[in-house]
Amino acid sequence: MAKNRTGRVSEQIKKELSLLIQSELKDPRVGFVTVTGVEVTNDLSQAKVFLSVLGDAEQQENSLRGLEKAKGFLRSELGKRVLLRHTPELIFKIDESVAYGSRIEKLLGDVKQEEN
Repeated sequence: MAKNRTGRVSEQIKKELSLLIQSELKDPRVGFVTVTGVEVTNDLSQAKVFLSVLGDAEQQENSLRGLEKAKGFLRSELGKRVLLRHTPELIFKIDESVAYGSRIEKLLGDVKQEEN
C-alpha cells in the first residue's frame, strides 16, 4: 500500500513542479526544462527530481544552478499545492536517459543506412 501512495505523491509532485518551473520561476538561468520523473523516498522526506534540459552542458549546468537557488521557493509553493504534513526536500538531477536514447536511435539509423 505504501508503494501506491509514494507513486501518487511522486506523480503529483512531478505535475506541480512542471507547472511551477514553466510559469512561476523567473530566473533567466533556467532554460527550457522538462521534469522527466520524480522518485520519492518511502517516508516522503526527499524527492529526487530528474530533469531534461534543452541545450549543451553549459546550459544544463546553468539551469541546474538556477533551480538549486530557487529550491526554497519551489518547495514552499509545492507545500501550498500538495497537501502533505511535510514537504519533501528537493534534489535536482539531470536525466541522461533522453540523450542516451537519442544516441542509440542515431546509431541504429546509421546501421540501417549501411545495410541499404
